Amino acid sequence: MIHLNFNPFPVLETERLLLRNLREYDKHEMFAIRSNPIAMQYIPRPMAKTLEDAAALVELILGNTERNERINWAITEKGSDKMLGVIGYVGFNTNSARAEVGYVLNPDCFGKGIGYEALKAVVNYGFEVIGLHSIEAIIRPENRASIRLVEKLGFVREAYFRDYIYFNGEYLDETVYSLLNQG
Repeated sequence: MIHLNFNPFPVLETERLLLRNLREYDKHEMFAIRSNPIAMQYIPRPMAKTLEDAAALVELILGNTERNERINWAITEKGSDKMLGVIGYVGFNTNSARAEVGYVLNPDCFGKGIGYEALKAVVNYGFEVIGLHSIEAIIRPENRASIRLVEKLGFVREAYFRDYIYFNGEYLDETVYSLLNQG
């Protein structure tokens, strides 16, 4: 069993990145990401239509972290406070020491290794600090870039679910990738 406590908020650093808590002013970058059809192409969540939608999402994320229910980091480059994306654990199964990781990046950041660097830090935190036994990523099978990302970190495909989720009037397939703590 794992124990979740995100107070004080755990700031993570990599060679190029600083992963910090979201802040109210991140709503502008959140809107830029969550209203972008390319960023949201494979994410079965409503797109932000207004700045208020993005502000509400930032508030929801902060509340989940304060209640130790979920944790998300704003991805920033060292020396810049501009949020490039969001990454975190979007769900925990505490009895099984398992968590689901999720992420979204501004398309300007695609192909630059930012997702890999951020995901590696979050996976290490999950295994070393939270004490997770396994981490899963649920990915649309069409999202080849995300599949390559998790496979590069050692995740393996464990399942393919047909018509797994209903979103925007259609059923969508999902794949589940998983990484076990070998430490």
